[in-house]
This record gives sequence, C-alpha cells and structure tokens, in this order.
Amino acid sequence: MSISINWEKVKTYAVSIAVPLVLGAIVGLLTSGSMDYAMLEKPPLAPPSLLFPIAWSILYALMGISHGMLKAADLSDGTTEGVYYGQLVVNLLWPVFFFVLKWRLFAFIWIVVLDILVITMAVRFYRRDRLAGLLQLPYIAWVLFASYLNLGIYLLN
Repeated sequence: MSISINWEKVKTYAVSIAVPLVLGAIVGLLTSGSMDYAMLEKPPLAPPSLLFPIAWSILYALMGISHGMLKAADLSDGTTEGVYYGQLVVNLLWPVFFFVLKWRLFAFIWIVVLDILVITMAVRFYRRDRLAGLLQLPYIAWVLFASYLNLGIYLLN
C-alpha cells in the first residue's frame, strides 16, 4: 500500500494556516508595547491577559484550516475570499484602535463590524463545506465575547 501525498494541498493548507497566524503575531508584536489591559477597569467575566494570545492562536489556526479546506477543494469564490480577507484585515486593525490609539468607542463600533463579517464568513464557509463553517463557531463566540469586553471597558473607563 502506497501513500500518495498531494503536495499542492499541503502547500494550500500551510499557506492558509500561516497567513492569519503570522499576521496575528506581527500585529501582536507591534501592539504589545501599548497593551494596557491590566490597568483597565474590566467588566465581569474578563479573562486574564495570558488567555488572549492562546485563544487567538487557536482561532487563527482554525480560521486557516477552514480557509485551506475550501481552497484545497476549490470551493471558494471571489465573494467568499473577499469576506475572509476583509474580516482578517478588520480583525488585525482592532488592536491598533483599541490599544495603540485608545479609541475604545471606535474600537467597539469596529468590532461590531467584525462580528458581522465573521458571521457572514462562517455562513459562507458552511454553505460550501459544513465542517469549514462549524470550525468558525469558536471564533464567532470569542469575537462576540470580545465585543462585550470592549464595550464594558469603554463604559467603565
């Protein structure tokens, strides 16, 4: 029995997973000097700051896996790609607005846009590949929770 490896699919998955992970890490490094989360008044259920890089690494990996599933099976289209990369850009700009510029209210409005884009992306993924869409449920939950935290921090500070 011979195992055949489809190197094009391996490359597709590798790139799809690496893009959000690497971009997320770059934004994390660029904004780390401005992080004031520990100093802020936080709403109930606010997690410790240690949880954020762990959660985002998992979510970026799941995002990349789902995107890779669609790309590898040739199930994506221009609109789906636009929504995917659009939500990624909106996602990556949020910490700049929230932590670097300290625009807490604007960041809340921005994250509501992200909520809409992430849900739209998950629905588009689900319609093309059920598992690809379901893998985005933790991302939806986390971004909605982050919206709550953003609003709470804005109101308390």
